[in-house]
Amino acid sequence: MTVLTVVLALLAALSNASASVLQRRAAVQEQDEGGGAGSAVRRFRRTLRRRSWLAGAGLLALSSLLQAGALAVGSLSLVQPLLATELLFTLAVGSVVFRRPPDARTWLAFLALACGLALFLLAAAPSAGRQTAAPGDWLLGGGAALGVVVLLLAVARPTRGASRAALLGLASAVAFATTAALLKEAVGRLGQGPAAMFGHWSPYATGAAGLVAFVVLQGALAAGSLTASQPALTLGDALTSVALGWVLFAERIHLGLAVLPELIGVALIGAGSVGLARAPSVGGQWDADGPAARPGPAAAPRTPRR
Repeated sequence: MTVLTVVLALLAALSNASASVLQRRAAVQEQDEGGGAGSAVRRFRRTLRRRSWLAGAGLLALSSLLQAGALAVGSLSLVQPLLATELLFTLAVGSVVFRRPPDARTWLAFLALACGLALFLLAAAPSAGRQTAAPGDWLLGGGAALGVVVLLLAVARPTRGASRAALLGLASAVAFATTAALLKEAVGRLGQGPAAMFGHWSPYATGAAGLVAFVVLQGALAAGSLTASQPALTLGDALTSVALGWVLFAERIHLGLAVLPELIGVALIGAGSVGLARAPSVGGQWDADGPAARPGPAAAPRTPRR
């Protein structure tokens, strides 16, 4: 099941990255008609009719199904860190679509993130655990996650700039990891039939948690650059997922001597995330003058969805 889990998680990351690139391509191909809400609405409506945007929407739906499939057969501690490869796939797919090959520094960041993920997952070797969690475990794990999000939001409120972006990015990471845990709980009950899954509270809690994560992420993006929020988002999601996997689903990772390579892997993931967040391709500037874009302002960059 480990190989299937890895394949499904990587396909989910690739699908979501491709959706981001295609929908961004549709956005930058629309001419700007000047200021005003009316012109913005008309531009958005034209964007929605473009084949590339519709293809991106389909890929987003496919990504959700692939993530659910990965969580159904594998551990939360394995799936969520693998979804960080979306940054790598965004860079690769976007470079092809917009015909802008990455520079040497971007490739170095690419390599650091890829090697960090591989090193962390090989050293940690997350176990599968159980399919669903006990109600008491959800009170402990879910309550702790909610408390961390509330605390981070409270601490971020009086701050500004990079500090606020990092705190909100970490809060959204915890919320995204909790959303994934709730999704695993929901799909874990699908074996008992659709009625058992939809009769349980977890699918609806998944939607609510996902909405909170999305809203908090928008606050992080508005507060500061991706360089501030992306490392907290990438690392926070992975590490929170490991913790929730342990508390909720009895998943285990190797400790002892394995901690050293795990920490090195985490450091490489952080360094790679910073480097990729600074890359024009991830920051939304690669297509400003590219052959795929027509004159007009670039659309706001999409950020990986968890």
